[in-house]
Amino acid sequence: MQIARLNKTTFWGRLPALLCCAAVMFTALSAATHAHAQGASATDPATRQSAAQWLDRIQQAAQQLNYTGTFVYQRGAFVQSSRITHYATKNDGEYEQLESLDGKPRKMLRHNDDLYTFVPERKLCVVEKRQNKEAFPALLSTSGEQVLAVYDPKMLGNDRVAGIDSQVIELDPKDAWRFAYKLWADAKTGLLLRAQTLDPSNGQVLQQLSFTQVSIGVPVDKAPIAAAIRNIGNTAGWTVVRPPLQPVDMEAQGWTFAQTVPGFRKIRELRRPMAARDANDPPIPVDQAVFSDGLSAISVFVEPVEHNSRKEGSGSSGATHVLVKRSGDYWITLLGEVPQTTLQQFASAIEYKAPK
Repeated sequence: MQIARLNKTTFWGRLPALLCCAAVMFTALSAATHAHAQGASATDPATRQSAAQWLDRIQQAAQQLNYTGTFVYQRGAFVQSSRITHYATKNDGEYEQLESLDGKPRKMLRHNDDLYTFVPERKLCVVEKRQNKEAFPALLSTSGEQVLAVYDPKMLGNDRVAGIDSQVIELDPKDAWRFAYKLWADAKTGLLLRAQTLDPSNGQVLQQLSFTQVSIGVPVDKAPIAAAIRNIGNTAGWTVVRPPLQPVDMEAQGWTFAQTVPGFRKIRELRRPMAARDANDPPIPVDQAVFSDGLSAISVFVEPVEHNSRKEGSGSSGATHVLVKRSGDYWITLLGEVPQTTLQQFASAIEYKAPK
């Protein structure tokens, strides 16, 4: 797993973080701190029910509403802003356009699960099926009730994000295997406006995603997005690439993933080729299994050692940690927004037995 791939996944997958003036940040922080002190007990059934309903509303709003706005992703000193336009209809599904506003230009168009990524400086368009359906402002890969099996909720009252009244929800992990989350959802529609990943031991913000400006429920014209998608094959001077991607049964190939970390469920398995270090060597097949607890996810990549320059080690960037280890003739790379000890625990339970 290269760092470049990590950055692309982070950028086009989950993005954003709000940049506010000092006065507004101070006011919001003071209000949130006071609300936290007054938050209802995590064991209160009413709190749990309310939090589960809000989590479900957040996911539904991201998929079913029209909205357009600018959001920012922040991780330490790294900041990346993007503009998003989302159009939803009962008959034709979802249309979405995502544009980077910082650094090199990038544009992503989506119709339901058909994804088109444009790289202007290379005159390249990558056409593929969407795999990550939890991209901001979507959040969950499961129901709110299932999320609360491993997180304790706190309803922290009201706040404002990008000028919009919001409900603040904190989700504290029931164990040491995951981080805490703090969510701001539009009080009227449920659309996620800001999400923070927190270190539960000290409350430090590891990364955050937030709208700086957003219009919700406004008329959105899908025509330009639909027309651009229809004309993909007629893009003069551009190279259109369709990377091969196929489902794979990793257990049938001899891999066993014992679930020693509670709450994580396998949600997909894929195989994709990766270019070898030597251009004369054939592409390296990389298998990926993704596990999620509804908020955080862990990806396990398996690739052969042959023609591969991988090295063992570990690292982190914000809330994202990576662990690389060798198992016989294979490299195993674990990547996820979880503590490093969680990846180590996950890795210790991975076994390989060659199929007969």
